[in-house]
Amino acid sequence: MMNSNTDALNMLFGINYQVLKKNLAGVTHEESLIQPEGGGNCLNWVLGHIVATRDNAIQLLNQEPVWSSELSGVYQRGSEPLRDGSNAQPLERIVADLDRSQDRLVAGLATVSEPKLSAPSPDTSIAETVGELLFVLQFHEAYHAGQTGLLRRMAGHEGAIK
Repeated sequence: MMNSNTDALNMLFGINYQVLKKNLAGVTHEESLIQPEGGGNCLNWVLGHIVATRDNAIQLLNQEPVWSSELSGVYQRGSEPLRDGSNAQPLERIVADLDRSQDRLVAGLATVSEPKLSAPSPDTSIAETVGELLFVLQFHEAYHAGQTGLLRRMAGHEGAIK
């Protein structure tokens, strides 16, 4: 039974993490660069975008970000698609950094104070409080975690979530 917002966030980010790990199993770096027809981003970009966005949550929780702003830039909203893979990080590195981000999220959620969660959001156009912003970031991540299942199938793998 959940007894706080941090318990809920911990559970929801944990579910996202499990979904991502299942959807990434057996996918190669080359497969992660397959571009969807008609637009959108490849699996490498989507996963990198998740890690880059997780850094926002991690910093809200007073933890060190996993990636530098330079590394994150390739994976930010509106960035150029990774058409030839020359700017892409190796998939294995992104997966390892996803693992590190999960550890930092869990550590941050374990120690964040209620006053911090109730503090004004750094972007009040999205959420009023830091706690609400963390829920928005979690939803954003869940949206992209779902995309990884489709991108996995585009790479020729069977669906991982049954």
